[in-house]
Amino acid sequence: MHEYPITCEIIRIAKEHAERHEAKAVVQINLVIGDDSGFIGDSIEMYFEEIGRGTLCEGAHISIEYIKPKLECTGCKALFERTLFSFACPLCGLMGRPTSIGREFYVKSIEIET
Repeated sequence: MHEYPITCEIIRIAKEHAERHEAKAVVQINLVIGDDSGFIGDSIEMYFEEIGRGTLCEGAHISIEYIKPKLECTGCKALFERTLFSFACPLCGLMGRPTSIGREFYVKSIEIET
């Protein structure tokens, strides 16, 4: 349910960008969503279609780049994806700690029709 207000914000950002460039329409919005961000891409796409009706965003496509979470090894500092039931670094075997990688959520770019 928290995807609704964030989708409204995505549409607001895209509309402002399109208006600033005197565009006829928004063609595509490219998002980056980390798997640990708490946002679900399918829900954003569903809300986008509904909320975007009657705006410059109507008919625009949403493209989502998903980012897998990474841990940082406490020993060798390598970044790695966690395997099931393990936090061990695949290089040295020491434990990994969480990073901010995989928590991203932002509009990467907006494509418009001028």
